[in-house]
Amino acid sequence: MSAAPRTARPAPLRGRDAEREELGRLLEGARQGRGGASLLLGPAGIGKTALLDLAAALADGFTVLRVAGAAAETPMAFAGLHALLRPLTDVAEPPPGARGAVLRRALEHGRAAPGIALPAAVLDLLSTAAGRRPLVVCVDDVHHLDAASRDALAFVARRLSGEPIAMLFAARDDHRAPGSGGVGGHRVLGGGAVPGVAADLSGLAPVRVLAPLDAAASRELAGDLVPSPLSAELWAALDRIAAGNPLALAETAAALTPAQLAGTAPPPEAPPRNGRLWRACADRLARLPGDTRWLLLLLAADPDLDAAALVRAAAPADAAEALEPAERAGIVTAVGPGGHRYGFAEPVMRPVVYHGASLALRRAAHRLLADVLDQDHRRLRRAWHRAAALDGPQEELGEELAAAAWAAQPYGGHPEPYRAFERAAELTGRGEVRAARLAAAARHAANSGRPDLAGSLLARLRTATATAETRGRAELLRGTLELLGGETGSAHDRFLAAAGWLLDRDRELGVRALVRAADADYFAGDDRRFLAIARRAAGLRRPDDGPATRLMFEYLAGLSASFRGRHAEAAGPLRRVRRLAGPVRDPAMLAWAGVASLLLGEDEHALELAGRSVDGARRRGAVSALPHLLEPVIHAEVWTGRYASAAANAAEGLRLAQETGRRGAAGHHLAWLALIAAVQGDEETCGIRAKAAFELADAHGLGMAAALGNWALAHLDLAAGRAGEAAARLGAGRRNDHVVVRVMAAPTFIEAAARTGERQRARAALRSLDRWAASTGSPDRLALALRCHALLAVPGRAETLFRDALDLHYRGACEFETARTQLLFGGALRRERRPGDARPYLRDALDTFERLGARLWAEQARAELRAAGQSVPAPAPPAASAGAGHLTAQQLQIARMVAEGATNREVAARLVLSPRTVEHHLRNIFARLGVRSRVELVRLLG
Repeated sequence: MSAAPRTARPAPLRGRDAEREELGRLLEGARQGRGGASLLLGPAGIGKTALLDLAAALADGFTVLRVAGAAAETPMAFAGLHALLRPLTDVAEPPPGARGAVLRRALEHGRAAPGIALPAAVLDLLSTAAGRRPLVVCVDDVHHLDAASRDALAFVARRLSGEPIAMLFAARDDHRAPGSGGVGGHRVLGGGAVPGVAADLSGLAPVRVLAPLDAAASRELAGDLVPSPLSAELWAALDRIAAGNPLALAETAAALTPAQLAGTAPPPEAPPRNGRLWRACADRLARLPGDTRWLLLLLAADPDLDAAALVRAAAPADAAEALEPAERAGIVTAVGPGGHRYGFAEPVMRPVVYHGASLALRRAAHRLLADVLDQDHRRLRRAWHRAAALDGPQEELGEELAAAAWAAQPYGGHPEPYRAFERAAELTGRGEVRAARLAAAARHAANSGRPDLAGSLLARLRTATATAETRGRAELLRGTLELLGGETGSAHDRFLAAAGWLLDRDRELGVRALVRAADADYFAGDDRRFLAIARRAAGLRRPDDGPATRLMFEYLAGLSASFRGRHAEAAGPLRRVRRLAGPVRDPAMLAWAGVASLLLGEDEHALELAGRSVDGARRRGAVSALPHLLEPVIHAEVWTGRYASAAANAAEGLRLAQETGRRGAAGHHLAWLALIAAVQGDEETCGIRAKAAFELADAHGLGMAAALGNWALAHLDLAAGRAGEAAARLGAGRRNDHVVVRVMAAPTFIEAAARTGERQRARAALRSLDRWAASTGSPDRLALALRCHALLAVPGRAETLFRDALDLHYRGACEFETARTQLLFGGALRRERRPGDARPYLRDALDTFERLGARLWAEQARAELRAAGQSVPAPAPPAASAGAGHLTAQQLQIARMVAEGATNREVAARLVLSPRTVEHHLRNIFARLGVRSRVELVRLLG
């Protein structure tokens, strides 16, 4: 036991902004005489000691007392207090009287009288010392502290109100009763929510359970530690080993060899054996019985092992009895529905268990697991274990593993399909077969949201002997990675090269490559290249094409006609796409069919197809595809005025795009979010997100993102009464040249131009809108066109057009656009000096705008009603609610992130907002939920 600080080392504090803020608040409260305590919980290496170091460093003007528990001294009563208080008792007498005597006796002889005399004496001593200078007490490794010292310090920690004392405790959270489960999130103690050591320190608030670092913080930390950029393969290995544990990441990164950094040696598979984390894990394992360690090796070799299989593997031993010591030590815990499976409580323990065993033991474990996992649905896992055990000739094992991986698709368990294909490639010496398996591994890695790893696997193909079909598939995947990364120009070239390789060998896949090239041009806003691909595709059609191939040809034909303004001509092929999509399950084809339905004005059908597309991708585990597949869903929801759902989907799409490096999709989702913010009248959010979309669009040639962001700003201008600026934004310019967005934004431009007297330009835009609306037959589209005609109509004609537009709106789905037409009609009637006729339309518009949260449009409706002679009360403040159901989608997302411990700055960075905007939303969240602090928010949403 020592009161001295530990040996200085770099503090892994990346991603710990929330904890930093909390420490600052705790110390500031103590400085002002408002003492408090906090408990940090988490596994070894998660950063608890680094935060105690930070607290000591921040405690300028404080007396700092520190102690760290040691397992060897745990049985010694008051050993912890002796080490902690010795600096004080060396310079100051203990409190006088009975309490002082009790304290002296405890510290000198390890004995104390029962009752509160001793802990009260400790409080007196600390209070006396704090009278001279504020005091910060840092107690590390509380789980190793003797019980008597822990009880006394807990007593003090509950009585700090009014004292200039801050107490900070840190403990592992692995000391829990068997079956109690793990601890996650940011929780406040109470009700037995946190077991073990935390129960001994009950009454402290808050308890901060340190979560693993997210991918962004882990990458930043790795960048601090490694002088050169990490390859995708090396970063994936570090991420897999560390699983967000800062010490594991720091020690593993520090142990990388020059050959590993250069990519000429395999990446590491476990933390370094000479590191503190490995030693800490190995020490805990060494205390377990041999049978327990053997079962832990089986669990490490197969993390999906269920209890029934474990029982068979453990026979004749009792698996539950053998695992009990590990469960009691917090090394494993019951997981999954019903607790029918065991998992490692700390992910970093798994590689230590596995790689700490000898090669012979590991192969024996894999051989046993292959014998146990004999059911058909476990074919892939059985083949994986046979390959790991080298239980047969390598070529045969590779064939078995590859066949099982193909048969298991889609698959979401252990082993990941990309690892199975990669291992199968390693086991074969035949060049063309090896290349095909590497290509399959790359495709599965990409689908799993690991584009960097997919790129690394593709790079290994460059020197392999491969068939033309394999090269075509690889080039198709390279194009997909570049398109998802926002590189539309190079993606176009890759896709065309892939089509050249594949059209004569796998016709359907070759046509898919052409459609993907057209997609790249669509996102770039390059109509010329899109039309060139459509013309090429038209010359490739054959009577014997299958349904999937026909769907893709019809899709290109329909979009090509639409882009040329020939909407009536486009309707035929677009309807054929919709019919052909009936039995389709492929997510990309369903998304294309959803786009076709949108162009036909069939929004509900588009939503159904796009929803099937997203659901199919989720079932397949195709994480990387989700950001783009969500876009047709959002598009349809915007057309139907379902802005809350659109905002939630766009926020999810943005998060997934950020996590998987999908810059193109990120630009689109930012632009959609900007448009939704414009509808809601949130000027700051709209501006921030539109600017972020423009930056991505300019850097990567994303014409669609630029056009959507431009439309969002124009909509905001119009809502705020800046018609001239709205018309200027949507006039000619580089951010207004995407043909689809230009038609979507036409009603905004026509209204703005009509208000500013630019009637000729408005009529030109209306002709294009008329052609499209007429080709769809959609009540919503036709209503918009009629509304625009009303705005440009001669006196006496507008009223009939407005009424006809409203009749169509009432048959449609978009309440927001209905309210927009009611506002315009009511305003026109008022200006004709018919206030009585105007007021019903204006009241209906105001009700809709207020219900949808469209603040600026509601202000316009309120102003018109006042001008029409009706007194309108100010908008009511948000009412408190008993739950989260009354929050907007964005407010709910912010509330959940804050409840998980994120700071305002972290929320702002993740959602592309300003910290001030987050603070504004948080105030509204508190008001709506009837809470007053983050702690209460945690209790409500935890």
